Amino acid sequence: MRHGKKVNHLGRQKSHRDAMMSNMAASLILHKRINTTVSKAKALRVYVEPLITKSKDDTTHSRRVVFSYLRDKDAVAELFRDVAPKIAERPGGYTRIIKTGQRLGDRAEMCMMELVDFNELMLGGGKGEKKAKTTRRAGGRKKATAKSEAAPATTEESTEEPKAEAPKKKAAKKKKEDKDEE
Repeated sequence: MRHGKKVNHLGRQKSHRDAMMSNMAASLILHKRINTTVSKAKALRVYVEPLITKSKDDTTHSRRVVFSYLRDKDAVAELFRDVAPKIAERPGGYTRIIKTGQRLGDRAEMCMMELVDFNELMLGGGKGEKKAKTTRRAGGRKKATAKSEAAPATTEESTEEPKAEAPKKKAAKKKKEDKDEE
């Protein structure tokens, strides 16, 4: 029984689990989004959110503490340079877990874990964006008049040979000529 045990061991020993969490956290910070299983994502959330909170205070001590967890110089630089200023006002909840279904091989529940303030699609969902208004009824007449006005200008300037006529038009033209001859 697991009464009162808060750590999900993920079927790994402590050293393997720590290395996996460190690598996943560095990947999440560098790429802003990763795909993993739901249980790993929930364990990673507990691991990475305190590090992001620590990055709000940009001091040498906090950088060294975060580096001791991540063990990746590029991830630490990215966290303090790009991520921390963007989440400065947010009081917590820096990550989002979106379930994506089940993995084909073993039907493990999969998800996409991302940093909340870096998803451009969800941020710009309705704020400030205006779609161009389109009309459906009179569009054909407007386009036809625009084409007829533009057509003479292009034929006068064009020096190319005329295009071949369609077969139906040729047949109709030939019938007309035959009637005229009779």
